Amino acid sequence: MASIHKDVPIRAPANHVWDAVRDFGALHTRLVPGFVLATHLEGEARIVSFANGTVARELLVDCDDTRRRLVYAVISERMKQHSASVQVVADGEGCCRLIWIVDVLPHEIAPYIDGQMDQAAAAMQKALQVTPVSAQM
Repeated sequence: MASIHKDVPIRAPANHVWDAVRDFGALHTRLVPGFVLATHLEGEARIVSFANGTVARELLVDCDDTRRRLVYAVISERMKQHSASVQVVADGEGCCRLIWIVDVLPHEIAPYIDGQMDQAAAAMQKALQVTPVSAQM
């Protein structure tokens, strides 16, 4: 099984980032706008429409507010296995890291998933970064 790890630095408080991550139905408005065009909930699943035309059904496995960790799985005929965890960890004052791990089969799909995760990470940084007060003046 291929495991893909992303450690995404974000210039924003961990609680701010976690609030967006845990909002399972708001990928397109809060977490990765532009990368995801629409999300709608069906029970514990979200149907995600990506900007590249792909549609995925993602099941919520766990949402742990204490650990700031969300786990989901993708249900697909194209993949034998896809599970993911996203954890938000404080990293100094006003900054955090988003640790995103995806385990996927078949191995051949890993480069595609890796590239998509890079694009999503950039969208997260853009959407969630808080501009320092000194830069606003």
